[in-house]
Amino acid sequence: MLAANAFRATKTLVGRGTFVRCFSEGFPPYILNAPATEISSLNNGVRVASEGGHGETATVGVWIDSGSRSETDANNGVAHFLEHMTFKGTSKMSQQALELEIENLGGHLNAYTSREQTVFYAQVFKDDVPRAVEILGDMLLNPKLDEQAIEKERGVILRELEEVSAITEEVVFDSLHETAFAGQGLGRTILGPRENIASITKDQLRDYIDTHYTGPRVVVAGAGAVDHAQLADLADKHFGSLPSSPPAGKVVPTDTARFIGSELRYRDDTMSEAHVAVAVESAGWTSPHAFPLMVMQTLLGSWDRLSSSGRNVNSELAQAAANGQLCHSFSTFNTCYKDTGLFGVYFVAEPNKVQDMAFQTMENLVRLCHNVTAEEVR
Repeated sequence: MLAANAFRATKTLVGRGTFVRCFSEGFPPYILNAPATEISSLNNGVRVASEGGHGETATVGVWIDSGSRSETDANNGVAHFLEHMTFKGTSKMSQQALELEIENLGGHLNAYTSREQTVFYAQVFKDDVPRAVEILGDMLLNPKLDEQAIEKERGVILRELEEVSAITEEVVFDSLHETAFAGQGLGRTILGPRENIASITKDQLRDYIDTHYTGPRVVVAGAGAVDHAQLADLADKHFGSLPSSPPAGKVVPTDTARFIGSELRYRDDTMSEAHVAVAVESAGWTSPHAFPLMVMQTLLGSWDRLSSSGRNVNSELAQAAANGQLCHSFSTFNTCYKDTGLFGVYFVAEPNKVQDMAFQTMENLVRLCHNVTAEEVR
């Protein structure tokens, strides 16, 4: 527990909204010397966060509270499709001009879609931060959504779906979400089903932007050689026009997570190994349990028989797996969402070893509740 005076916050009103900076006392120097995280809000609800530092480069990005969890069965896959289309040019810049601009800056532009977020970010030299934020704003607020480009990208995403479907670990974790959150947003895949990818329209993409790309669902973040006041000004300039709510008639689907204890088994006798994931419901990012779960993840650890560490890994589960030759590998995962999470173990084993490895996995999960030593935690 922290002492009562270990934390204090100051709050100052500024023109764009509220600026909060936190100061800590009573912590080791390596924590106190870490860059401060500064947060402010624009009038339309966009939040700006930064962690400044020294150096010549910076990363700036836009985090949008929209992913496959925010979709419906009818448009599942649209957030990921839109992520692809955002790179295909805007009303101001063609795709070629956009790519050339980033290349001339010596920068790196990328994006990803998860179950809860769509993220766009750029890594640039510090003097190019204003241009990077301008480009991100143009991409997100003014995507061209050309019909011909949509058809071309449809084929790209379908090939991506085939590639992901060939990765057993990806299939297992999609199946784990499907059974843990059956019939809910978290149970849907990020890419969406093949039939949706093949039929998503420009109107669906535009409707998704209008519904989800609103101020309170957007965070502009920067790290490295960034100045918070400058980043807040840039965010106001390029994202201040975002509406604070969707237009009348457009509603973001609500989705209260309900964990369902269940099981899925797929048998494929052409495979020589079994891939198994077992999970329990855990906690979200903001839960006080999030930090103990990180420690628990380290306690269970991970192991691979090709690793040189062998049975010397500081994990009872790893020692059991190594001594009994129970699996090819295992890893502990701790997947957090806003209000829930999945904590468990994924392992790959010979079919005749699955029962023994499953027993050891459950034994060590239960042991966390009753028999963890202070030395292990330390």
